[in-house]
This record gives sequence, C-alpha cells and structure tokens, in this order.
Amino acid sequence: MTFKVAAAPISWGVSEVPGWGRILEPQRVLSEMAGLGVHATELGPPGYLPDPPTIIGRNGLELVGGFLAVPLHDASAAEGSVAEAAATAKKIAAGGGEIVVLAAATGLDGYDERPPLDDARWATLIDTCRRITEVVTAEGLRVAMHPHVGTHVETEAEVERFLADSPMPLCLDTGHLLVGGTDPVALAERHPARIGHIHLKDVRADLAAEVRAGRVGFADAVARGLFVPLGDGDVDTEAMVRSVHAAGYHGWYVLEQDTALGPDSDDCGPRRDTARSLVHLDEVFSRLR
Repeated sequence: MTFKVAAAPISWGVSEVPGWGRILEPQRVLSEMAGLGVHATELGPPGYLPDPPTIIGRNGLELVGGFLAVPLHDASAAEGSVAEAAATAKKIAAGGGEIVVLAAATGLDGYDERPPLDDARWATLIDTCRRITEVVTAEGLRVAMHPHVGTHVETEAEVERFLADSPMPLCLDTGHLLVGGTDPVALAERHPARIGHIHLKDVRADLAAEVRAGRVGFADAVARGLFVPLGDGDVDTEAMVRSVHAAGYHGWYVLEQDTALGPDSDDCGPRRDTARSLVHLDEVFSRLR
C-alpha cells in the first residue's frame, strides 16, 4: 500500500494573511520540499506561485491542489467568490492538480475575529458552496470544505451542521479541528464517507484551549508554537490515519503545519520541523503496510 504524502507552503510560513510574517521565496520553499523527499505540494496563497506548472515541475514536484478562503455567507459577495473559485480551479487544473480546499472566510483580514451568522446567511453559505462545486467540477476537479479557526465552519456544531446541510466532502485538518473543539479521530469515525482530503497537523492542547476560550488570538498562538511537528503534540495522528485508512481513504496526506516567521526566526526551522513530521508519519504508515 502506497500512501500519498504532500507538503504545503504554509509550513514554511507562507500565508495569505496580511502581516503574518516573513515570506520565503518560492524556489527555496519548493527545493526544500523536494530535498526532504516530498513529491507533491499545494499552491499556497493566491499569487505565491505565479506559474505553477513550470516552477513546481522544475523542482520535481506535482501539484495536489490549493487552499481558497472566500466569503460564502454574504449574498452580495457570492458572485465574486464563485468567480474566484472558478479561476482557482482553472489554475489548479492547468497545473495537473485535483482539488480546491475551500474555507468559509468571514470577509475580515486574518482569523482572529468571527462575527456570528444568522440562519439566512448560513443558507447563503450552503448555496454558495453548491455553486462553487458546480464551477470546480466543470474543470474536472474536486472541492472539500476545510473547517478552519476564525471562519464560519470552525466549531464541532458548525462542522456537523455543514455535513447535514451540504453534500460537499470535508478536508479533515487535524489541527484546526482540534483547536475548534472537534476530536478529528472521532469525526473521521462518525463520517468516514465524507473525508475528501486530509491536512495533517499536531497541536499543543494547552494553547488550543486558550484560542478556543478567546484568551489568545490565533495568529499570536501560532507565533507561540500552537502547531508542532507530528508526534510532539496532542493529536493522535496514528489513530486518525488508521481510522481513515480502514474506511478506504486513498487520498493525499498533506503536511500542513501553520508557521509564522518573525524577524529573528530561524529560516531552517520549517525544514527541520517538516523533516521530523515526515519521520513520524513514516513510522505510522510502516505499521499499516
């Protein structure tokens, strides 16, 4: 049994959030991925890889897909969000990728504030997902909803409501689910047929609880080490992998550890952390082969 492993630029601190931190140039990030033996990547934020097929292929990588956070709940913004999803899908398809990883953005910068939604705006969110599914599948791609801190699909109640109201599969992000209050292993066991993509993270539960309680902002928690290499935190990665593997999941396992590089951060840290995660993941996979 071959397990498909990919990486993502956010593990090197590359984020769409204004003021997130220093952004390493694409060639360095992609070459470090390849040097670690990773053979595939997600896109990173819009515009980070201006010519994905060329730069990704030049580094011996293939494209998996890309993350897209757009407002889904606002009827006045829905047309633009659908158009952005269509453009993203075209770019991913041109690069040989297969999936758009969608998040229900609030419309605010960053992920530290989250205004509540009423039922009407939730209904708009669900309908916008339907429209995005149509434009993405028209490009021959899949789409999955990514529960994410600071978006309108974050908490366990919201994840379950989304699964009840929309047929769209989930991107099971082990870190964001745990921070939002959902046990990713239990979720995978409850809804094995709804897992369309996987982002692997490990998390410090103490800091996750601070974020969940509103005592620490998400960006500040990331800077303080919220996400750690696989095996160093409180996510039971092996139990989650065993669960989805037993249920027949054969998709990508994307190492996607949210990182922010400050002015004095060690630029070699992302490579070291990803290397440690790869070792841990290989140990998990070896026990399933």
